[in-house]
This record gives sequence, C-alpha cells and structure tokens, in this order.
Amino acid sequence: MEVNITTKGDSRVVKLIGRLDTVASPDVTKALEPVIEDATGTIILDCSEMTYISSSGLRIFLTLRKASLAKGGKVIVRSINNDIRTVFMMTGFLNLFTIED
Repeated sequence: MEVNITTKGDSRVVKLIGRLDTVASPDVTKALEPVIEDATGTIILDCSEMTYISSSGLRIFLTLRKASLAKGGKVIVRSINNDIRTVFMMTGFLNLFTIED
C-alpha cells in the first residue's frame, strides 16, 4: 500500500493506493501520524486507487475521524469503488463520513 500526502491550503489530501489490509495497516498508521496529530481543517481521503479495505483499515478511518472531530476538522472520503462502498454501507460508515464521487 502506498500513501501520498499533499497539502492544499487548509486541506490535506491523503491518496491511498492499493490494499488497505491487516498487513498494510501498521505502515499506513505510521504514515498518517502527522495527519492525525494535526487533524484540523479538511482531510480528504482519496480512495480512487484503493482496491480493498479490511477491518484494520476501517479502524484507521475511524481514528482519523475521531482526531479530526476533536480538533474541529472534517474528513471527506472521495472516490471509493463499488466493493468498498458496499463495505461502508454494511458497516454504517456511509453515515459516519462525507462521501464524494
């Protein structure tokens, strides 16, 4: 899994590329530490190239959401594929996040 973080004004764009599974989760968590620590403003999770998400990946999304809410920020999940959308629907994540196509 590859994680690319860019800053645009008060927004951070986190591009997730590949499978966000149990094996990748520790590395993704480490890569997102600066974003979680400074979770103000808008955080955009660009999932256009993410192919899979496991429960470990969902936990990372929740951690980011919690940190963002505590600091007055917000998280937008962008461009999830149909398989990931189904997982979000089944787990209630569609109601927790702003989803953009």
